Formats: sequence, structure tokens, C-alpha cells
Amino acid sequence: MEVSVETTQGLERRMTVQVPAERVDNEVENRLQSMKGRVRMDGFRPGKVPLKVVRQRYGAQVRQEVLGEVIQATYSEALNEKDLRPAGQPSVEPTQMEPGQDLEYTATFEVMPEVAVKDLDKVSIKRPDVEVSDDDVEEVLQRLQKQHAEYKAVKRKARKEDRVTIDFHGQVDGEDFEGNTGEDVPVTLGSGGMPEEFEKSLEGIKAGEETTIEYTFPEQFPDEKIAGKTASFQVTAKAVEGPDLPELDDGFAEQLGFKDEGIDGLRQKIRENLERERDQAVRQNVKQQAMDGLLEHNDVEIPQSLLDGEIDHLRNQAKERMRQYGAGDAEPDLPASAFEDEARRRVKLGLLVNEVIRANEIQVDEDRLRETLEGIASGYERPQEVIQYYTQNRQLMEGLEISVLEEQVAEHIAQQAKVEDAKMSLDELMKQQQSSQ
Repeated sequence: MEVSVETTQGLERRMTVQVPAERVDNEVENRLQSMKGRVRMDGFRPGKVPLKVVRQRYGAQVRQEVLGEVIQATYSEALNEKDLRPAGQPSVEPTQMEPGQDLEYTATFEVMPEVAVKDLDKVSIKRPDVEVSDDDVEEVLQRLQKQHAEYKAVKRKARKEDRVTIDFHGQVDGEDFEGNTGEDVPVTLGSGGMPEEFEKSLEGIKAGEETTIEYTFPEQFPDEKIAGKTASFQVTAKAVEGPDLPELDDGFAEQLGFKDEGIDGLRQKIRENLERERDQAVRQNVKQQAMDGLLEHNDVEIPQSLLDGEIDHLRNQAKERMRQYGAGDAEPDLPASAFEDEARRRVKLGLLVNEVIRANEIQVDEDRLRETLEGIASGYERPQEVIQYYTQNRQLMEGLEISVLEEQVAEHIAQQAKVEDAKMSLDELMKQQQSSQ
């Protein structure tokens, strides 16, 4: 077999492969001989069909099958011979396929780029330094208190944190639209259950009163018929109820399943949960900065095939989200250009991270993997069932392994980077995490 490779442009290569005729012709002949004893044809006894007849009937079909298999096999052999790593599927074009002559074809494909990670000592990371305060614990406790409030009717005007039960009927340009009516709908003012403007408009209303609320739907609203348009809602307040908060005592703790531990035990559990969330947020924050620094100080040429594949992946994810949020069955028009920047970043980062892993022989830390899984499971009522669910689902475990491996890569970068502690509150840390997602 003869193999030659030429660079067409950038990462694209054109490989010409020439396979001796004997390799194809001998395999074709062997298969026809094998078929001769099994073929059934009118006018011949089973197993007695002459090879000449078998060749006439099946020769072309068998040759096409053999050619496909030989091309596939020799393509892999040629890649190994020339030490090439293709980035995607090749475009194969046969140039000589006649019987008795050497098989020749060209395969055009992109190769994986050469990646060399450098300048990690120039990466700057500000590691969040966060203490979980008593105020943080009390804030969570007060949220739990509000969630368990009992609502009682009031005769005054509605204000923030009250629950207003409403009937509503909305129209856009005088026309009804999907989901434009509701009866006995409870709205807790300030909770975010409805758009902020809608909830704000209900402040000051009393039971039995009617009002008109104008609300403009976002431009990106899933229902294109009303996206960006202003709806007029006729609203009737059927009831206004104020919250009656439970006392933060041992009885409240017992209501939440802390009968023996009491209110102090509940506070301790809240603190432990916040510290676990804090630790996870710090790791994600450092990881984000490490990956950003890795990209900032290293460039790499991207195979177009990998970029196109990532764009398709992101676009399909966006389409699925739109369908889930009620965009309907119509295929949304999402241009590739809308995803190119994010796809380019992901592909670059993937190539660089893989090189860090390869060059430093980083393997998944099994202890950390177990701790991460246990941390996820601890947020559920039956943690052992969650752990079992993960361990029995290979796809979930692979995702977890990738996440842990990326954290290890981030730590490797941080060990060489310039790291400073940055004092901040838990609230500031969580807001940073939300804005980066």
C-alpha cells in the first residue's frame, strides 16, 4: 500500500492511498467462491451453481461491498502509518476502482492541531475568601419562616409579601391569546411568581376591587404572536391575605423534621448547607478564572469540523429549551452565527484542557468523585437512592467524572498561577456565580 499526504490549507490534509489490486480481487474471488456453495438459482441444484454464473449475477455487488470495506480498513491503516489524527469524518473520493488495477482513492479531512500549553504562571486568580455569617444563617431561616406562613384575610390594601387571589383576563390588540385568563390565581407580592411589573401593580389593591394592568411581553418571549407586544389585563382581586409567620422556636424546628435537635440544630444544619454551597461556589469561581486564564494566554487553531459540530450541539440545545418553554412545534430559525463565539470558546478550551490532562497525566481522583457524589446526594431526602441512581447510570457518572477532572485541571493551573485571596460576602459570591452561568 502506498500513501502520500499533502497539506491543502490550514489543518486540511488530502491523503492519497493506493491499494494493490490483489487485495481487492482476491477478497472478491474468495467471497464468490464461498457464495457458490450457498446460492440458490433456478435451473441449478443447491450448491451446484457454477462460479461463472455466480460471478455474473453477484460479482458487481460483492465488489462494491469489498471496495467499501477495503477503503475503510486502509484509511485507518494509512492514518496510523502517517501518524495523523483526523478531527472529523473524511470526504473520500475513489479515483481508480477498475478490476485488475490498483485501487486508488483520496481522503480529505482536517487533522487535530498541535497544542502546547504555556504561560500558566501569567494567569491571575482571585480566590474568594468567604465566611458564612450568623446573618446568612438567619436569612435562610427567615425564608423558611415565610414559606411556612399561614395567610389570613386582611381588610387593608395589599402590600409586599401579602397573597392576593385574582381573576384576570388579558388581550393583545383586542384579541385573546394562549394563557390569557385565570381564576382564583394566588399571587404572593414580591415573590417573583409573576412578572415584577405585574406584582407591583397589585400593591395597594383591596379585596373586591378591579384594576387594569398593562404588561409588555419580552422580545424573546416564546410565543412569537405576542412577543414584544403590550397586553391589557382586567384584574379582580378576590381576596387579600397577610402572612402570619410562625415563631422561630423548637416547635418550628420540629415542623421541619428537627424534633430532637431543636431550633439550634436547625440553625447548625443551615450553616452546614451554606458552607457546602460556599465551597462549591468557590471551586466553580476558581475554575472559571483558571479556564479564562488558560484561554487568554494560549491560542490554538480550530478544525472547522469541530467548530461546526459544537455549533450544531448548542443550536439543538437551544431548540430543545424553546420547545420546553412553549415555543410550539415549529422549527425555530436559529442562525449558526448566534452560537459561533460560544462554540469557538468551547472547542478551544476543550483542546487546551485535554492537553493539560495529557501532558500532566491527570486522572480522575476517585475520592473526590465519591465526595462530589455524596455532596450532591446530601441535598435530597434519600441520599443513598440518589447515589445508587448515579452509579447505575453511566451517562450521569461520565458527566460527573468530567466535572471533577475539570476541577483538577483548574487546580493544576492555580498551582502555577498568581493567586490572591479576595474577601467577599456569601451574597456577593453567589451573585458572581449566577452571573457567570
